[in-house]
Amino acid sequence: MRLVFAGTPDAAIPALQAVLASRHEVAAVVTRPDAPAGRGRHLEPSPVARLARDAGLEVLTPVKVRDPEFLDRLRAIGPDCCPITAYGALLPQSALDIPPQGWVNLHFSVLPAWRGAAPVQHALLHGDDVTGATTFRIVKELDAGPVFGVLTEPVGPRDTAGDLLARLAFSGAKLLVDTLDGIESGEIQAVPQPAEGVSLAPKINPGDARVDWALPAVAIDRLIRACTPEPGAWTEFAGARLKLGPVELQPGAGPAGPAPGELQVTRDSVLAGTATEPVRLGLVQPPGKRAMPAADWARGLHQATLKLG
Repeated sequence: MRLVFAGTPDAAIPALQAVLASRHEVAAVVTRPDAPAGRGRHLEPSPVARLARDAGLEVLTPVKVRDPEFLDRLRAIGPDCCPITAYGALLPQSALDIPPQGWVNLHFSVLPAWRGAAPVQHALLHGDDVTGATTFRIVKELDAGPVFGVLTEPVGPRDTAGDLLARLAFSGAKLLVDTLDGIESGEIQAVPQPAEGVSLAPKINPGDARVDWALPAVAIDRLIRACTPEPGAWTEFAGARLKLGPVELQPGAGPAGPAPGELQVTRDSVLAGTATEPVRLGLVQPPGKRAMPAADWARGLHQATLKLG
């Protein structure tokens, strides 16, 4: 089949690589426009754009997918199908109608669970034991189209969103190519999603990533892992934002430790109080500094009472 691939971040790279290595022809790539990145906030192309240009592909970067110039160019390319992974923008019906075989999305959950922009983060946030990936035909309703294929992936007790997404990106890439092969051969047909079991996974913003130390330790652990690496969990200390890496639960410690948000500093560890047992802090990053072990950070503190907020 003749394809136009759509995707933007690093998570879409394995899918694009797999499609490029498949028997299908990738005629062009659609990705989001260049965006500010790094400390200098200079405009940088997306990871998908960089890979596509290295491969000698035409790269389309519409500000809006409904722009007539973009739609005209897509019609001129004439794709049979448009595989898409983490593109980052909603597609209007005028774009959905162009490829005869539709737009086939690789989504990182087992639909209809966790429809939306942050399925991996919400799977961790809610303590799911198993997640996965789904290929489906895109329709106007968010992540509600009929399903071609599914795979599952166990969630490890220490997985961060970055860990889990990296595994799903690679296993999902094979699922996407298998789906495209099956569409071309006619061996697979999309089936409607179940009406029950729908859950939503909206984007997690920095404000959502602030740790509430009045929550149980298990909930705090899940939140931090779900927000690692993006948008990054944080708390407030001495009026400034302190970024937090994953913490370690302390089973059996009981509630007799520090009060919620208070720190207990020893020579080689820093415990933070929660509503249940304390958690051991891992890496922390003060403003303007690199991430460091919490014990190293705490050695430079002189407050009589160490309190996170």
